[in-house]
Formats: sequence, C-alpha cells, structure tokens
Amino acid sequence: MPDLASAAAGAAPVVSTSRERRFAIFAWAVLAYNLAVILWGAYVRATGSGAGCGNHWPLCNGPVTPQTPAGATIIEFTHRVTSALDLALVAALVVWAYRLYPKPHRVRLGATLSAIFLVTEALLGAALVLLNHVARNASSSRAWSLSAHLINTLTLLASLALTAWWGMGRPAVRLRGRAAWMAGLTLGVFAVLGVSGAIAALGDTLFPASSLAAGFARDFDPSANLFVRLRVWHPLIAAGAGVWVLYYALAAIPAFAAGGLGRRLSYAVLALLGCQLAAGAINLLLLAPVAMQLVHLLLADLLWIALVLVSAERLRA
Repeated sequence: MPDLASAAAGAAPVVSTSRERRFAIFAWAVLAYNLAVILWGAYVRATGSGAGCGNHWPLCNGPVTPQTPAGATIIEFTHRVTSALDLALVAALVVWAYRLYPKPHRVRLGATLSAIFLVTEALLGAALVLLNHVARNASSSRAWSLSAHLINTLTLLASLALTAWWGMGRPAVRLRGRAAWMAGLTLGVFAVLGVSGAIAALGDTLFPASSLAAGFARDFDPSANLFVRLRVWHPLIAAGAGVWVLYYALAAIPAFAAGGLGRRLSYAVLALLGCQLAAGAINLLLLAPVAMQLVHLLLADLLWIALVLVSAERLRA
C-alpha cells in the first residue's frame, strides 16, 4: 500500500525552519490519527454498537463514564473518547499554526478549516445518536444523515491533508481554467462514490446476505428495504468513478516534472485505485465481513487524500 506521508517526505520539499518542519510532522500525525478515529467509527457502525450509550450525548447512558458497560457500550464510549482527544489535537494544531505563520498564511486557513469541520463532524455524530440513526435503525432519513456525515468527513480529511501539505512548504493553490474544473469534478465524483459506499455498507450491516446469489436477489426485490435496493448502485458507480479517476491521474502525469512529487502522487493514485477496486470485489465476494469493510474504507480515505494532493499540485500558484 502506498504511503502518502513517506512519498511526500521522500520528495524532500523545503521547509524554512526546524519549527515548521516539526509542525508539518505534527500535522501529518494528526491526519493519521483522524484516519484511525474514522476507522473506529466505521467499526462502531459495522458492529451495530452506535446505540451503546443509548440516545445520550455527550454523556453515556447518563453518567460521564459508563458503569458495568456491555461490549457495545465500550465500543461506542471508546469512539467518543478518541473523538474528544481529536478535538484537543486539532485545537493544538490551530494554535500552533497561528503562532508560527503570519496572517493570512495558507497554513492558517487549512488549520482553521480543519477545526471547523471537526466541530461539525462532532455535531453530526451527536445528531446521529440523538435522532437514533444508529444500530438497527433502517429509516430512509438515516441515509441523509449518513451522507452528510460522510461528506463532512471527506472535507475534514482534505483540510487536514492540505494543512500538513502547506506546512511542508508547498505552494498555495489557484483555481483557474481546465485544471480547476477537472479537479472539482474528480473530487465531486469521488464524494458521490463515497456516499454510495456508505449506504451500501449500512445495507450490508442491517441486512446481511446468506450468499452472493441471495444478496443479488434481494437487491432487485421491490419489497426490500431502501438500503438493500440502493446498494446495487455502488459497484456501478465505482466502475464509472474508477474510469474517471484513472483518466484524471494519467492526464496529470505529463503536467508534472519527471521524478517530481506530482508524478509520485499520481502513481500513488493509480496504485491505490487498483487496490481499492480489488478490495471492493473481495468485500463483495466475502459478503462484507467487518475486517474487509475497514480495509476498503482505509483505502478509500487514502485514495481521497492522494486525489486532494494531486489536485493541489496541479493548481499550485
């Protein structure tokens, strides 16, 4: 699996001071921690543990810390604790960015956006609990809250990635011409793919199939639940989005210098795309076991970050 942080470090972009170098390392670490929090949140959903603390937020079944907790409560409470630590880490990132960089530096912008979208991430997570859009809830309104949560998560990852990227001394972006609309279209297509994947994963959790044939039969059953009927669209959207991302990465390669960072990132996109499509096929054939869902999600998040950074390189001022 391509390591985006290592690829970035291998290109050795210049940072002007050791303080800026330390900031960039911390920003990458915060991004990595957020990936771990997101994976644990997916584990909460996949194990049906979202109601482990009842419909209480921020408390857990009443008290601050659960008493004699069940397994689902431990899983959900752990997610809340790691999310609270995430708030502290991003707050430290913002303070550090404002102390280290002058106004109106792009690193300040990235850190500020990271903080804003982390707060909205927490509020959306709270809404899921308070609206009971967790555990076995199969209402159609859950699709909307799930989609909003997924889009916010992607935006948060993009903000954190750009904060670390700019902290390494990479130039600001400038929206202009064909490169801008191609980048916007690519990221938009990926977001739609992510939403369809989240809905498909929820359908697999709520209505697991006993076999591949039985799953396909239920996908086309007009009396089946909405999440079951929607999950058939994910492989189709993935195929179309995969073709576009492939084209975008290949078209970007000639725009970058041979052996440069932009080319390395484009190759990372191609490698991650292949791994992601393979993981999706395996996930389907194995009837979406929890471990495979987490691998699939991690690859999707890494691919998203790679696409954001490739777009930043193509739009560099």
